[in-house]
Amino acid sequence: MALSTITTRGPSRPRRASGPLKLVASRLLFLFVALFGVVTLSFLLVSVTPGDPAELIAGPVASQDQIDAIRADLGLDQSLWQQYLDYIGGLLRGDLGTSYYTNLSITSEIGNRLPATLILIALSVVFAAVVGVGVGAAGAYFRGRWPDKVGRFGTSLFQSVPDFFLALILIYVVFFVLGLAPAPTGQIGIGDVRPEKVTGFITIDALIAGEMGTFWSAVSHLFLPVLTLGLVYAAYFAKTARSTVGKALNSQQAQFARAMGLPERTVLRYAFVEARGTIVTYAGVIFAALLGGEAIVERIFAWDGIGTWALQGILRLDVPVVQGMVLVAGAITLVTYTLLDIIVGLLDPRITHG
Repeated sequence: MALSTITTRGPSRPRRASGPLKLVASRLLFLFVALFGVVTLSFLLVSVTPGDPAELIAGPVASQDQIDAIRADLGLDQSLWQQYLDYIGGLLRGDLGTSYYTNLSITSEIGNRLPATLILIALSVVFAAVVGVGVGAAGAYFRGRWPDKVGRFGTSLFQSVPDFFLALILIYVVFFVLGLAPAPTGQIGIGDVRPEKVTGFITIDALIAGEMGTFWSAVSHLFLPVLTLGLVYAAYFAKTARSTVGKALNSQQAQFARAMGLPERTVLRYAFVEARGTIVTYAGVIFAALLGGEAIVERIFAWDGIGTWALQGILRLDVPVVQGMVLVAGAITLVTYTLLDIIVGLLDPRITHG
């Protein structure tokens, strides 16, 4: 009987060890296929959009010959298939085209503006997760008592307030009335000198250059936009954390831990471990959603990020700009979801990945 047991258990170990590798390989394969789909959709969705960029560029008084000349110069007179092949060829060379209006490289424009958006979104999600999970966990632990009631009131309040409206309120109260934050003039003050570009992130580049004044100016200018987005999305984290942590606190594992005499802080730690997969997933989803959803907040704070840039491109029907934004947002979203799938699978081996 003992020999049969050993024989049965032996072969299962390599299969369990290969599980994470199989998970990573399958998700990376899916990522490659999905990225090709995003590239194709980013071209087709924008290319078939009603409206002629050549007419907008030429102006209302331009003749048809002038419009045709602009269309030929932009390559819009070619067939859709030829435009697609040119687009794919440019992507393989790292060339996303040039803006119809500024004649600047889309690749360089994205490289210059994306770091500003990424640091804003990343800090906002971290702030939202810390505050929201704390409020939600307190509400789950003190369910029905005053911490829970205050947390639910705050959650309902910030869920119902649009982020751009909260931005205007915070600018008036925190900057104009209290004077606790700098003016919403962008990533640094008007009189500050931008450090030499190394990473694209002003705070990091300022530290590398040893310009501490610019560094602290950049940090202070992050305060209001991060607070705006963080408070709005902390409400969503709080609602999720209250549900997941509360369910974990009432689980059989938590009841068994209490019956064994373990301290309450240990039980609460077990509850956080049980709920971490849901919280991490929610953080990734919000990060991906904010990538294209905070353009108005960027505009309010004069934040020279990719959201404001894409919004200007949409209003002017600048096709390469819109295609570049769709491609970058789609690619980052796919990468985020793929990493989330892998991380959650590693955190919770009970999840079946096929």
